[in-house]
Order: sequence, then C-alpha cells, then structure tokens
Amino acid sequence: MRNTALTKELQADLTPQSVLEDLLEGNKRYVANNLTGSDVTSLVQQTTGGQFPKAVILSCIDSRVPVELVFDQTVGDVFVARVAGNFENIDILGSMEYSCAVAGSKLVFVLGHESCGAVKAACDGVELGNITAMLDNIVPACKLSSEQVDGATDSSNKEFVAKTVENNVRLTIERIREKSKILQEMEENGEISIVGGVYSLQTGEVTMLS
Repeated sequence: MRNTALTKELQADLTPQSVLEDLLEGNKRYVANNLTGSDVTSLVQQTTGGQFPKAVILSCIDSRVPVELVFDQTVGDVFVARVAGNFENIDILGSMEYSCAVAGSKLVFVLGHESCGAVKAACDGVELGNITAMLDNIVPACKLSSEQVDGATDSSNKEFVAKTVENNVRLTIERIREKSKILQEMEENGEISIVGGVYSLQTGEVTMLS
C-alpha cells in the first residue's frame, strides 16, 4: 500500500536510471495484474502544498494507454503530457522543461503504442480540419519507414505502421534534444535521461527502444 508521497528529499535521491527501473518494474506489475494499492486520500492531502514527480511521460491520448496504471504510479509520482501521436511541440517542450528544470524530474519518457490511430492516419495522408496540421508532425516518421520497410506505405501494411510507431518515438526524442537546450544540457550533465518505448495493446508490456 502506497501511503507516502514523493518529497523533495526522496526525489533528490533518485537517479535517471533508478527512475527508469522503477517505471519498468511497475509495468511488470501492470502486466501481471498486480498493481500496488494506494491510500489516495492520504496522498492527495500530502501533495496539496507541492509536488515532486520522478518523471515526465509523453504519451498518445489513446484511452487504451492509461499511463499512470501502465507504470503502476500514483498521485504525485509522474507528470503526463498527452497528444495524439505522442510528438513534441512548443507547449509540451515547455512542460517538459518545467518538469525537469523546475520541478526536479529525472526522466523524460516518450511512450508510443501499437496500432496508433494518429500514426495510421499520417501513413494514409488523412486531411481533416486541424488534424491535417497535427499529422504533419508524424509524417517524417512515415517517410523514414518507407525507406526501411517493403510493401505498401499505408496503414494496410502492419509492419510499416509498427516501424512508423517506433520511428516516431525516436524522431520525437531527437527533436526534444534539438529544440530544448535546457533538456539537452541536463541530459549531457547526467541530471536526466531522455528515453522511449512502445506499449503493446495486446499484452500491456512496454518495450524500450535503443
């Protein structure tokens, strides 16, 4: 039973590697349907005056990817930013900078997922209202996958979609480093790590990307 929220002192003792290991161990518990119970009322009360999350996770909006549950985290543990297709933009970059440089988080985790609808739409060149501009952020991943995967370069090709999901995570990580000098320098100094993985809708397992 979790009944003690993260404090500044506890957060300070964490390392990027220990936070990553904690999240992946939490994912193992999630897959095993063995989530840790929490005294939510107590945690809410403890975090009223401040928060010291260990990580910031960038995820898709997909309802089948309940981020805190996926990593068996609770109140006060992680920041979560969500946008269809889990790509960065100026608002998310600013949120990540706040999470790490101001609030002390040790890890930036970009989480893609299997059969992502936004990725499929980008692969198919969907055009619809503001969705069109949003999908432009994923198109570079589609182009890269077209050079790596044989067959159709649309959502009918499951291998192409899967590769694009992975490439989208990797390219997002690259752009985070390119566009945020703050996060890049923090990573170079060993204060944070920027990593990525893909969530399986079928098993619930998160697979890290090298």
